[in-house]
Amino acid sequence: MANINGDGKFTSKLSRALSLPPAGVMEFFSALNISLSITAFLGNGLILISLHKVSSIHPPTKLFFRCLAVTDLCVGLIAQPFYATFLLSRIREVSENVVNVVSFILGAVSLFTSAAISVDRLLALLLGLRYRHVVTLKRARLVIICFWLIGASLGLIRWWRADIGYVLAFIVLALSLLTSIFCYTRIHLKLRHQQVQVQNHFPQGEENGDGMPLNIARYKKTVSSVLWVQLALVACYVPVGIFIVLRLNGIRGGVYFMVKNTLLFLNSSLNPILYCWKIREVKQAVKDTIRRLYCF
Repeated sequence: MANINGDGKFTSKLSRALSLPPAGVMEFFSALNISLSITAFLGNGLILISLHKVSSIHPPTKLFFRCLAVTDLCVGLIAQPFYATFLLSRIREVSENVVNVVSFILGAVSLFTSAAISVDRLLALLLGLRYRHVVTLKRARLVIICFWLIGASLGLIRWWRADIGYVLAFIVLALSLLTSIFCYTRIHLKLRHQQVQVQNHFPQGEENGDGMPLNIARYKKTVSSVLWVQLALVACYVPVGIFIVLRLNGIRGGVYFMVKNTLLFLNSSLNPILYCWKIREVKQAVKDTIRRLYCF
């Protein structure tokens, strides 16, 4: 019994320590999130305009990138301004619920979409000639609609029962990350297998198992681009998983809550930078868009 009481006292002290932000911290995080909301909104707005002009990306794949950019745009337009207001608001309970519900919806859709992009890249490698018949624009739209419906359901559950919402959020986070890890592992193994075939005197434009000539160099660049986006998402979302574990154990972290949310929202500002850095066609389209806007 003494140990149980001791653990309870430790948890209580830890909860109080985490929930007491120093003076000025809320103002700092509020100003930081306002700045990040501007970069997320402008950056993803440019990406959406630029993706419309890029024709080299397969339409369903482009649609997934657009969905990811839309969620990031909504973070900058809705979630971060709400969160900055929450940090300085006196009506904290209502503001916190709104922030959490919006974050749950957008976060779930972002995780699902990132996982779907990794699955899309794996299918492009494995299906060969059948890929364009299996992964169609219509099916991609249906998948994205399902993502938004599930995200909205998670948001409503979070509003109704916070504990159930956090458990479901942790499951979504874990499943999305495991799906992406599985896909990139399969891609890596398949590419290594094809590299061995090339070294065994297959022509450079070798065919995959379904008879489709595969441009390995270009495919690797696409996978590399998606992988960087996925790594940024992992870096920003792992603190969310830690926060959920703390929350389910009764620890409400004030400072950690602010750091976690800021990192979560930071992902929306990082993605446009990664698109421009790793996807040459998007980078050129963004440059052309900025040039036209400047001339206008």
